[in-house]
Amino acid sequence: MKQLTQNLKSGKMEILEVSFPALTTGNILVRTYYSVISAGTESKTVRDAKRGYIGKARARQKEVKQVIESVIDQGLSKTYKRVMNKLDAPSSLGYSCAGEVIDVGAGVTGFRIGDLVACGGGDAAHAEIVSVPTNLCARIPAGVDVEHAAFAIIASIAMHGIRRADLRLGENCVVIGLGLIGQFTIQMLNAAGILSIGIDIDERQVELALACGACLALERSRPNLPEVIDNFTQGYGADAIIITAGTNSLDPVELAGKLCRKKGKVVVVGMVPTGFSRPNYYKKELDLRMSCSYGPGRYDAQYEEKGIDYPIGYVRWTENRNMQAYLQLLKDKKLDIKKLITHQFDFEKAPEAYQMILDKKEHFCGIVLKYNSARPIEKMVTLNEVKYAGTDANVGFIGAGAFAQNFLMPVVKKYGNMIGVATAHGNTAINIAKKYGFDFATGDAEEIIQNENINTIFITTRHDSHVKYVLKALQNKKNVFVEKPLALTIEELEEIKTVYEESTGDTRLFVGFNRRFAPHIQQIKKLLRADAPKAINYRINAGAVPANHWVHDKDIGGGRIIGEVCHFVDLAMYIASAKITAVSAHAMQKSNNLLDTVVINLSFSNGNIANISYFSNGNSTLEKEYLEVFSEGQVAVIDDFKKMKLYSNKTSQFKLSSQDKGHSEEVKQFLQCIKEGNLSPISFEDIYLSTLATFKILESIKNYKTITINPPEAKYLIG
Repeated sequence: MKQLTQNLKSGKMEILEVSFPALTTGNILVRTYYSVISAGTESKTVRDAKRGYIGKARARQKEVKQVIESVIDQGLSKTYKRVMNKLDAPSSLGYSCAGEVIDVGAGVTGFRIGDLVACGGGDAAHAEIVSVPTNLCARIPAGVDVEHAAFAIIASIAMHGIRRADLRLGENCVVIGLGLIGQFTIQMLNAAGILSIGIDIDERQVELALACGACLALERSRPNLPEVIDNFTQGYGADAIIITAGTNSLDPVELAGKLCRKKGKVVVVGMVPTGFSRPNYYKKELDLRMSCSYGPGRYDAQYEEKGIDYPIGYVRWTENRNMQAYLQLLKDKKLDIKKLITHQFDFEKAPEAYQMILDKKEHFCGIVLKYNSARPIEKMVTLNEVKYAGTDANVGFIGAGAFAQNFLMPVVKKYGNMIGVATAHGNTAINIAKKYGFDFATGDAEEIIQNENINTIFITTRHDSHVKYVLKALQNKKNVFVEKPLALTIEELEEIKTVYEESTGDTRLFVGFNRRFAPHIQQIKKLLRADAPKAINYRINAGAVPANHWVHDKDIGGGRIIGEVCHFVDLAMYIASAKITAVSAHAMQKSNNLLDTVVINLSFSNGNIANISYFSNGNSTLEKEYLEVFSEGQVAVIDDFKKMKLYSNKTSQFKLSSQDKGHSEEVKQFLQCIKEGNLSPISFEDIYLSTLATFKILESIKNYKTITINPPEAKYLIG
């Protein structure tokens, strides 16, 4: 299939042949008939991409701060590679479209194949096929033009702004900014029986607003503008002001303060600064409100990704119900969309449409891309047709985020054969396939699992999908490298154990416990006798993660103890050279109930002990990890895997040019063991026990007691 993309480094736009997006649980797959270019929002993205590096930095100051922090932590070279990797990727554009349902994901009940639907959100890109969560889709009523329905999510922005203004029949409202959203706002105000007044700097937009039924529309430069509106409102001023303009100027918000009546409302929909002067807002006691995109549900993963709706009795208008309301207005012929559509381009000419926007040489408002819905399209993209020897490490990736690209794929490319890559988005998959030399790109993980050329699968998706892919891969006799965690529940862990035991001798299962392979850890193993008693103290300055982040979701991320602390548990067990026999843990009581500041004590079968202090309430200026190992009058100290000291009869120091947590070495050893037919670098016994310990840590916190673990017999090794 084809998708419109833009290179964030060069700004170049092109239509790429990419694979279908992944059809995930709760999503529907839609063949696009029409998509809409949001000239305001998308043109900013396009302009920023075309800027030089200094211009990009000025436009994205938050990202620049993150880059600086990364340089301090990871070094200039690694940070530069990561930034360039991100900038050089083809980015998707678009967020409003309409078309026909061609497939439905698991758990979908409200849509059927063949339905015509309007779609919105970041996944509703300018592409022939899109995969969109159901709460961002609405069925198109019979008789409604699909082209007009494609505006549904953009119209929802206007509708939510009106709802935030809380207007009543017969009141009046000034709309500052008469672009596409402003024009929708004018028409919807009229449909609601509210007197609409439009203001814009462009005479042509003012004329369009009048043609679409605005009671009054004026150029911003008109002399005595406040007096004109004051007279129109019988001397009271506007009941509400809705700002739909996009500008760096303070003029819209200052003008709103002048035009609004006492105790009126100012609603900010567009991207404008709000550093207004005090007098008007203070003296009139104006109510300044922000309007969040399409409506309630926006940016809520429970709503958008999981499809959990808000009860209508408590939240009457969600983003999905706003979409439905817009489509109903179309059916009832309350809106005139034809007048708003100033341009229609064939999808293949989409770059010309964006160039027109950037050139600003002609008037535009609603810009529609039309797709050839009869064109045959392929689900996956094949770049090479090659047969490989089964004794090689022939690799397929399921998931390919920043971590996989920066830490795993460069090493895999060096020691293995890159066969196929599956990601949720087609533009990502084809970019990675070309960059790292994969033979094919797909959005369907089954294409990786079932491929006969592939004997080794790397799983780097979100935590909740690990078990599903691990089980399928093992059942298909594939070697598996899965990023932590291995499982989110004990039941899932036991299921993996059962399947693994059945496949022993044919496959290897490896979890990305990379710290074992770090140079400084290997140095400790050499310097301290394996059978010597050891006391381990490990402090992790983990940093805070927002409470609504997916890693805290028990169904998706599993929480930070399962998702990350497993790393440190495994490392402690590796250094102790023995199996965990007991855990005791205490978590800080926090108002948000997050278990992310915790102290853990581990006991081992050889009498060694470890303390893991995992703290989320620290400061980012402190190094993240600090490890101390006490043994027989010696102390080994590792400071954030950059430098190490051994305190003994003679103090020794070991420094690295940059941080090394063992990512490259773990991948190298895993692939080499496949080529040479050797055992996995980490036994399944260790993987099982490290994962089990995280569940026991949660049990200890819950029950305020020490939990004993009976180590499994060492029978899970590959024979």
